[in-house]
Amino acid sequence: MSTMDRVAALIQERNRIDAELSACIGRPALTGHLGAWIAAQVFGVSDGRLGDGRTVGVRWYTKREGLLDMKEQGPDVYLVLAGPKAEPASSRGTTRPLVVDAVYLFDAAAVVADLRSRGVKIGTQTSVRTELWDAAEIYPRRNPSFPLTSAQRELLALLGS
Repeated sequence: MSTMDRVAALIQERNRIDAELSACIGRPALTGHLGAWIAAQVFGVSDGRLGDGRTVGVRWYTKREGLLDMKEQGPDVYLVLAGPKAEPASSRGTTRPLVVDAVYLFDAAAVVADLRSRGVKIGTQTSVRTELWDAAEIYPRRNPSFPLTSAQRELLALLGS
């Protein structure tokens, strides 16, 4: 079997799996849609809001590279599902499995204020300081500002690497 034959067969298999995922979540099986669905199941996110009424932007990054897609006038918080921590680098020779190793809840106004104070441009690949990522982590570490239930932790563990 040639490499092209193998790639074609794998794409067909991936399309079958994506169709099954789409049937489960009711949207195309893209990372953004899957992340939003997971956030709804685990955190009760509905119509872009957390249960306490705050607006939320959900992001799912297959690797945590310290970058966050955000807006100056964004939601109240960003809920970020992330795969393993990695330094930004070339993707050549790597994979990006769909896993959730950690979850972060950022106070958007606080992050924007920090970025402005350092003169950092806010946009689709905003570089956020490691200290802010550490402070925002709500899973697997426990964070008193947003405690997770045992059931939430169990659901997230299903998605880990």
